[in-house]
Amino acid sequence: MPARAPLDKNLLPAQEVTWDYPQTELGPMRVVVMIPEREANARLPVLVALHGRGEALKGPELGARGWVDDYGLPTTVERLHRPPITLDDLHGMVEDERLARLNASLAQRPYQGLIVVCPYTPDVLPADESIDKALPLARFVVETVLPRAYRETPAIGTPETTGIDGVSLGGRAALGIGLLRPKAFAVVASLQAALRSDNSADILRRAREAKAQKPDLFVRLLTSNGDYFLRANQLLALDFEAAGIRTELLTVPGPHDYEFNRGPGGYEMLMFHDRILRGQPEF
Repeated sequence: MPARAPLDKNLLPAQEVTWDYPQTELGPMRVVVMIPEREANARLPVLVALHGRGEALKGPELGARGWVDDYGLPTTVERLHRPPITLDDLHGMVEDERLARLNASLAQRPYQGLIVVCPYTPDVLPADESIDKALPLARFVVETVLPRAYRETPAIGTPETTGIDGVSLGGRAALGIGLLRPKAFAVVASLQAALRSDNSADILRRAREAKAQKPDLFVRLLTSNGDYFLRANQLLALDFEAAGIRTELLTVPGPHDYEFNRGPGGYEMLMFHDRILRGQPEF
């Protein structure tokens, strides 16, 4: 995709690049990378963003474009750069107080931008099986994709400025990758992660091991009042807190669907990582 000209002529334009990997232990893989408009000498944090199961079923070529095409993340980025965001931007799924807080935060500290790395996420993580099934994907992301992102994009290129997140299946995958490779990320986060309460002990086991490797492990779980996985996320947050793991649980209005991803999901994800990966408070 050609670069779009920035509204500010002093900025480099936004870019989109695609990396193909015909042979991996997961099969053919594709990664779509979104690089935002930026100053010429800017170095940016990296966010690995994983899509849901609907895109997994489309295969690597279309699936890797889940956040770009299906969830409209480029529009979300543009609106965050040019606030205030509106109720329409969030598809009506926000309380007035939360919207006012988001806009007040943007007025105080404008959105600066992230390099968003979107790997194809194959459908290999059943919620009733061990999170260890994410190990091949963790190897691919941490050992292949992130080093390339650090080399070939204007990334700061450190674990302290790298986060991972994802929605539904991608949220489960983000937790798996982040807990299996905790030293690679500053924060491990998820949106409406596809979890099962009767399988939380498996994730808790890995979380305890991750905390032993990374004592300042930070996990953020975002869910919604219409999320099928609401209760499982709530219970997992309680388990993490009881285990002494720094955990943030945020529940916002909305269903578990594409409109949520295009609305609160994308906005909350980008704003959170834009602040946290720069060592700033969320608000």
